[in-house]
Amino acid sequence: MRDFYPEIEPYASGHLPTTDGQQIYWETSGNPDGKPAVFVHGGPGGGTAPDQRRFFDPHRYRIVLFDQRGCGRSRPHIADGADLSVNTTGALIADMEALREHLDIDTWQVFGGSWGSTLGLAYAQSHPDRVSELVLRGIFLLRRSEIDWYYNGGAAHIYPDIWESYLAPIPAAERDGDLVAAYHRLLTSAEPEVAAAAARAWTGWEQATSYLIPKPEEAAAAKEDSGPRFDIAFASIENHYFVNHGFLDDGQLLRDIDRIADIPGVIVQGRYDVVCPMRSAWDLHRAWPSAQLHIVDDAGHASFEPGIRSRLIEATDAFADDVR
Repeated sequence: MRDFYPEIEPYASGHLPTTDGQQIYWETSGNPDGKPAVFVHGGPGGGTAPDQRRFFDPHRYRIVLFDQRGCGRSRPHIADGADLSVNTTGALIADMEALREHLDIDTWQVFGGSWGSTLGLAYAQSHPDRVSELVLRGIFLLRRSEIDWYYNGGAAHIYPDIWESYLAPIPAAERDGDLVAAYHRLLTSAEPEVAAAAARAWTGWEQATSYLIPKPEEAAAAKEDSGPRFDIAFASIENHYFVNHGFLDDGQLLRDIDRIADIPGVIVQGRYDVVCPMRSAWDLHRAWPSAQLHIVDDAGHASFEPGIRSRLIEATDAFADDVR
């Protein structure tokens, strides 16, 4: 069972300006002359954290982390009134390309889980010549069936107790309809306390259901560490993407899989992932059979679960010395 690499600090960081007024936070750590790898965080709206550097051997990798538009240390932040209309999948792909060019990287390994797997696939299908490998976890293809499963009641059959907290902000008369749309109305409310309560419930639902074995102390710490600012970004940006179908055609990432057929890939999936059920990882593997699929039988969704963490580090280790 592989453990994290030691904690490290960035050797460089900054904000990359875009043509539409955004400033994308980025950082690099590890070996400046190492193999480039970019970590694509989840959410959308989740932002990056120091432990995400630790999936890579710092002696062999040049590790790039960045915060997507509107969250983390990117500016302007959603909690400060950032314009969500410029926050789209296409814009995020363009940001990644601008960052790659800014850092003078020819090709890089794309590593992402959950929404990070969505954006990682979308980026790779747009720029296949710039991707050396894909390491993906907790596959989310952003199909309507996946949204309905997790946000419109499917997962309630497994977590009925926690589901009640997710339903709590929604007026009773709206609970039999499209809950993503109901949350959109709450999160865009002119009353700050209404939006904040909805953001906490939406974010708390995901925090409470990501581990196979509940970790109350970690859930409590995550709730305390995140705070209203994180909750607003996480919930508002996620919901914005979901009401807009991820700015993708339904099934697009499987439809265009031939664009990445020659890119080496590893898929790591917890068998009991409730947030992003294994059906999507299986569908991706069937469409992209050259990618290795590792099913972790004692894991849920979180990348920090021991079996998932170990498989991800095994993948980055295996690719560390490959040149493409």
